[in-house]
Amino acid sequence: MDKTLDVIIIGAGSAGLAALREVRKRSESFLLINDGAYGTTCARVGCMPSKALIEAANAFHRRHSFDAFGIRGAAALSVDVPAVLRRVRALRDDFVAGTLAATDELGERSEAGRARLLDAQTVAVGERRYHARRIVIASGSQPVIPDAWRAFGDRIVTTDTLFERETLPRRMAVVGLGAIGIEIAQALSRLGVEVTGFGANPRLAGLSDEAVDLALRELLHKEFAFHTSASAELSPTADGIEVRSGAVRVVADQVIAAIGRRPNVAGLGLETLGVELDARGMPPVNPNTLQIADLPVFLAGDANGRAALLHEAADEGHIAGINAMATELRCFRRRTPLAIVFADPNVAVVGQRFAELDAAQLVIGQASFKRQGRARTAQHNKGLMRLYADRNSGRLLGGEMCVPAGEHMAHVLALAIERELSVQELLRLPFYHPVLEEGMRGALRDLSAQLPAGSDSDLASCGAYKVEALD
Repeated sequence: MDKTLDVIIIGAGSAGLAALREVRKRSESFLLINDGAYGTTCARVGCMPSKALIEAANAFHRRHSFDAFGIRGAAALSVDVPAVLRRVRALRDDFVAGTLAATDELGERSEAGRARLLDAQTVAVGERRYHARRIVIASGSQPVIPDAWRAFGDRIVTTDTLFERETLPRRMAVVGLGAIGIEIAQALSRLGVEVTGFGANPRLAGLSDEAVDLALRELLHKEFAFHTSASAELSPTADGIEVRSGAVRVVADQVIAAIGRRPNVAGLGLETLGVELDARGMPPVNPNTLQIADLPVFLAGDANGRAALLHEAADEGHIAGINAMATELRCFRRRTPLAIVFADPNVAVVGQRFAELDAAQLVIGQASFKRQGRARTAQHNKGLMRLYADRNSGRLLGGEMCVPAGEHMAHVLALAIERELSVQELLRLPFYHPVLEEGMRGALRDLSAQLPAGSDSDLASCGAYKVEALD
């Protein structure tokens, strides 16, 4: 340790690379330390390979609607699962290559190894010591696997190992029915695996609105069995793993653990920072600056346990990188909450969740997509959207949905919430015909009918534009 660096960044994932970009704009005095494989969680084992798997599964599943379109011969189609998985890995490797380019040319400013904090400005990697004015911790996360399950060896699968499989077994159980569990369970079922899902949460896929959850349950029950009445317990059998949940007994060849991810902070030395750690071993972190307490240390991305999502990690790395180089910390307003599950139909939660809202101050508008015109033409007519608005101001607050193209409509709604638009203002937006967004307009109109009377038209008057030719 012969000099003081400006910044040490621990972790070369999405948050660490975003922090690196900001630091490099301002200084060349930095060190990036990474433990394990380079390449982000999203590109290597998360959102991108899983979407490649989902797209293949959905393409094969479309054969069930061929007869409705007058297309015959669907029964003769088959899926080559090893080929599907090879394509997933090929795409994955390409995505990873893009992330590796950001670190390949760093030379001595990048070091592979396990970092350990000695204090708020000193990091050890093996026998080497490094000192920095600021430290950014972006060490990522890993799948949660209960200790008792590790005895099952490779019969326990996570998204970290699923995409390395050459093929898929006949029977799989998915334990955990949040976003990852629902996506993977549906995709595997559509590829011909006999899937049974187990979840301890009474709601699926991160939903909190009972009506939307019920609509999703009815749709998914048509594709694979799942149970959410009790926690799952595992025991060995002669040919696999028995999964028990209440009175339910299922034997699977492999079990996918989808019960969450935990921050990679074990052995990192957070206890040396001199701040109180919570029951999870986590320090206090300001979500708007990413600073730990009042220390020159910042905790960003999956490592802080806030939201294991790439776009959130990238934002947090951006914030931490800027503040690691700032003479005065900047406080950043975070984006409108947005969560999307890439099931079919898409599940999305935008803005405030139903469970977070005060029912007395709330009006709810909803739209079923069973009769939605554009959805019917594509045989995608299913699902429910529920939107929430403030009873007094008419401002849109949030929404939960399981609808076709929900991933796109959720972005429109997030923009509206960010701009604090009212329901009436949203209804003034153009809605082309025929598009799926007309279903969203139905939910908005349902809201509008329950709010204090405003304009008698969705259109703004010409006078509002102050256009001479129209006066």
